[in-house]
Amino acid sequence: MDFALTQEHELIRESAQKFAEQYILPTVRELDRKHESDPNTLKRMGEAGLLGIAIPAKYGGSDTDYISLGLVCEELEKADSTARVVMSVHSGLHCMTLMQWGTEEQKHRWLPKLATGESVGAFGLTEPNAGSDAINIKTTARKDGDHYVINGQKTWISLADYATHFLIICKLAETDAKAPYAAFIVDRNTPGFSSRPLKGKLGVRAGNTGEIFFQDLRIPADCMLGEEGDGFKVAMSALDHGRYTVAAGAVGIMTASLEASVKYANDRVVGTEPIGKKQLVQQMIASMAKGRDIGRLLYYQVGWMKNQGLRHTREVSMAKWVNCEAAFDAANKAVEIHGAYGFSDEFPVERYFRNSRGAMIYEGTHEIHTLVQAEYALGYREDKPLARNLPTYPFE
Repeated sequence: MDFALTQEHELIRESAQKFAEQYILPTVRELDRKHESDPNTLKRMGEAGLLGIAIPAKYGGSDTDYISLGLVCEELEKADSTARVVMSVHSGLHCMTLMQWGTEEQKHRWLPKLATGESVGAFGLTEPNAGSDAINIKTTARKDGDHYVINGQKTWISLADYATHFLIICKLAETDAKAPYAAFIVDRNTPGFSSRPLKGKLGVRAGNTGEIFFQDLRIPADCMLGEEGDGFKVAMSALDHGRYTVAAGAVGIMTASLEASVKYANDRVVGTEPIGKKQLVQQMIASMAKGRDIGRLLYYQVGWMKNQGLRHTREVSMAKWVNCEAAFDAANKAVEIHGAYGFSDEFPVERYFRNSRGAMIYEGTHEIHTLVQAEYALGYREDKPLARNLPTYPFE
């Protein structure tokens, strides 16, 4: 078992770090205050090659492995959650699911432009009355000849106003199937599509989030991923991929919280010595370091399993659950160490705190993952082989 990152991994990490320092950190505080997103971020990420991470070269991607995607997510979230959310939605939920479930024709049709950022992918599962209970979605797809007609809406959709293509999960109308769900790739320029932004979020304020609507939206049948009845399987595969990127990003929040706290604890002097000499402060610092190191090992394991083509639903749920809780705890401790300054946006730790709270909700709430892990431990849940698997690395 080799825990060492390759030279290529280190170069990718360094590249993501430099991108964050050049394009994210200089404006993040202002954008966060204004609740505004920067549309140029997507373009810059495409130009830097970040949107092609973990996509095979034959589809126009960088031909890098899945661990590389995790490293990029960690470094981007260390600066701010916004760019990592782009990677989670575009690369994880959309592109990797397309790689797993798409036909060769579909992959060659969509992935090359997605890999360069000319197209941007998003994902739509959540609805106003269907969150963790995704089986209760109301958006319908009705077959009409060699087309499907879609009606309904999705909410809390990242990149709702910027994405060019949406992977959406629908309930099939007029069917007696036991699993009446299907997945489709929808082009935002299709008549019947519309979106609107959602404002006033607690965290990830510089990220675009919104609702998308489908009114008699008509798409060809060859825009379906998998077959009729595969929709829920596609959705669960997408969540596995998204959860991996969120788990990796959470390590970035832990690292940022730790580094900010170490600096402040060494600079802030009370009496005759820095507060870093106080044992209760040291206890919090040690807890952050512990969470960061454990979190890295958890997401590295999932990245390795992806490379090997192994199913990892339990492991990625564990990584997402543990890492996001640890990230929130680290950010909370960072605020505590900073005292009153931790309550001000003059220091970044209050933003880490707000952003980390969101990660305990999206891609499966902390309660859902608790139940999932209990079911695995008790033997109530067992993973079966998937009909289609993610390409193993090295790619063919």
